[in-house]
Amino acid sequence: MNGNDAPPGPDYFGSQIPFMALLGLKAREIGENVAIVELPYRPDLANSGGVFHGGVLMSVLDFAMSAAARGPDASRIASTVSMHTNFLKGVQTDLVITGRCIRKGRTVAFSEGRITTADGELVATASATFALRERRKPSG
Repeated sequence: MNGNDAPPGPDYFGSQIPFMALLGLKAREIGENVAIVELPYRPDLANSGGVFHGGVLMSVLDFAMSAAARGPDASRIASTVSMHTNFLKGVQTDLVITGRCIRKGRTVAFSEGRITTADGELVATASATFALRERRKPSG
């Protein structure tokens, strides 16, 4: 069975993203300039200290901020140009990740992201720049 035979994964605001599915990310809300997702804690997503690995946190922040930059229009793609992340606290609990687009032009968008625990404790923050373009139509 090749990758094309696999059943479709979860819908991430109009996109199939196998890596986000592998992480267990859950899409919750998309709007103009905002995206909210959730990530349940799993020990296999932890570092040697047992808390969420920083690479996992950066990945879900990148997704939430790019989704906010793109907005609900699934015909557009937001590709990361740069990203800065601050890790404030290591945790072993389910997370809520919020991305907000703070400024958008025709080809560039700027977003901020926050990760909190379910009860609102701040875990990480980020900011990023995204290149915006139209999604290529499948050939054939």
